[in-house]
Amino acid sequence: MATAVETLAPPATQSGIWSWITTIDHKRIGALYAITGFIFFLVGGVEALLIRAQLAVPNGDVIDPELFNQLFGVHALTMIFLAVMPMGAGFFNYMIPLMIGARDVAFPRLNALSYWIFLGGALLLTSSFIFGGAPDAGWFAYAPLTSEQFSPGRNMDFYVLGILMLGVSSMAAALNFAVTIINMRAPGMSLLRMPVFVWMTLIISALLILALPPLTVALLQLLFDRHYETSFLSPGGGGDPLLWQHLFWVFGHPEVYILILPAMGIVSETLPVFSRKPLFGYSAIVFSGMAIAFLGWAVWSHHMYTTGLGPVQKSIFAGTTMTIGVPTGIKIFNWLATMYGGSIRFTTSMYFAVAFIALFTIGGISGVMHASPPIDTQQQDTYWIVAHIHYVLVGGALMGIFSGIYYWFPKMTGRFLGEGLGQVHFWLMFIGINLTFFPMHFLGTAGMPRRIYTYDSGMGWDFWNMVATIGALVIGVSLLVFIANFFRAMGQKPTAPNNPWDAATLEWATTSPPPEHDFDLIPIVRGRDPLWFDRDHGHAPAAAPDSAVHIHLPPPSYYPMMMAVGVLLLAVGPMTHLVLTAFGAVVIAYSVWGWALEPTD
Repeated sequence: MATAVETLAPPATQSGIWSWITTIDHKRIGALYAITGFIFFLVGGVEALLIRAQLAVPNGDVIDPELFNQLFGVHALTMIFLAVMPMGAGFFNYMIPLMIGARDVAFPRLNALSYWIFLGGALLLTSSFIFGGAPDAGWFAYAPLTSEQFSPGRNMDFYVLGILMLGVSSMAAALNFAVTIINMRAPGMSLLRMPVFVWMTLIISALLILALPPLTVALLQLLFDRHYETSFLSPGGGGDPLLWQHLFWVFGHPEVYILILPAMGIVSETLPVFSRKPLFGYSAIVFSGMAIAFLGWAVWSHHMYTTGLGPVQKSIFAGTTMTIGVPTGIKIFNWLATMYGGSIRFTTSMYFAVAFIALFTIGGISGVMHASPPIDTQQQDTYWIVAHIHYVLVGGALMGIFSGIYYWFPKMTGRFLGEGLGQVHFWLMFIGINLTFFPMHFLGTAGMPRRIYTYDSGMGWDFWNMVATIGALVIGVSLLVFIANFFRAMGQKPTAPNNPWDAATLEWATTSPPPEHDFDLIPIVRGRDPLWFDRDHGHAPAAAPDSAVHIHLPPPSYYPMMMAVGVLLLAVGPMTHLVLTAFGAVVIAYSVWGWALEPTD
């Protein structure tokens, strides 16, 4: 059965730039998130290539030390907050209502607001290279290096205010998706009938809601220390620099799972489809995701073994860090069992999904090693750490995201990405990732520090640094192949059927691309894999009574974008003049007033 619910042809939608500025359609907002995230991914890639060019040979002089420090910090911020998170959010926005059989998210205008605030925060953070210097204390910004004494310019102000804006955006999105998933599922879709990707989104929303407040407190403390002579993080005034590390890593380690769980959800959708069998151990995968989220709060101090923690604290965090590998291993073995005995179709999406398992496992093994305090003490702030985090986030999160792009591209656009170019993209990226990051294990073992600007010949680092730089170039070429594939596909006429992969979830039960209202009739869910369940049991498509009587979609609105401009002015004010802050507050107040009185029909 190709579809579970018949839909009419998509109605004509508004076009033009203004229609995108005022849109509150979750699919368009998802597209905005995904495209913006990919653009910043390219920006982060250019930053990485500059870093690798500087380190390719001993005594390199491609860039100066000050710019190197800025690139080193902003590259991480860009990839984490401006690339991987928004690309994952693009899938959340586009797919979650479709996968749960809903016509929209719970709060469409709030959804638009989260995007525009994200864009403002991203532009503020990136513009630091032009206006006063980029953050240069690493993505973790350890105190007291971030104080006015050691960072007297505006570098760290861009960090504080940019991350605060991005946090507001993420909190708005997390609350929206939590409410959407809990309250707006189609009839018959119980919690344990939800697709795994929906479960991972719900878990991520909970993590964001709980993890962002500690980071917000830390950022506000840093802001007040820098501008209002408080001493939260300054030992000279009775503060404690380690307070920043505790608050930051209480956020920072759940953030790792915020980045990787979308990819875990994606491969849990693609592997069963391309193995032509149901997901093995659905409940185990769901509950292991919950366990990862819960245990993620109990491991933060393994980032702090070298700060003077006592043996009791080190033993506790060593134990919890080892334990969190168990639910991760459960997922990996269930994915392998899903493929075992299946009739596997090696599409490009499947290649990326399988590579995700392999590369994430490598990153996970090196991560479990950090549970041991003596081993971590030796590896701390060496290139071993760089290798570990990149195998998790590039080999893991990004490979999962690309699997999702190739899988859902026909649904989103009505077109197929080319399989030939797709596999060239995959193999170049797979080879490039391993060429770039695996040698960093050797460099770290040989003692190369992670924040080193240059090095002398004869230290044993020359060869592997050159190999890593060549690998980074290969990754860059792979992305050019993907971009060519994208534009080639978009230049073709839409030919994708509603369910080209014979998939099981509800997003494939509507047209490709979906209409503005997603479903003409809200489907009734009878099983965990609803389309396969109806096909295998000979059921005709069923729809909720009266679901087509009144299809309500709120009209476009420019107030979310206007409010985001106000938030941006509010953030820029402390770095320029408080008049801008006051003006931003006025813009926000006017936006709230207009938003409240704006008709919703």
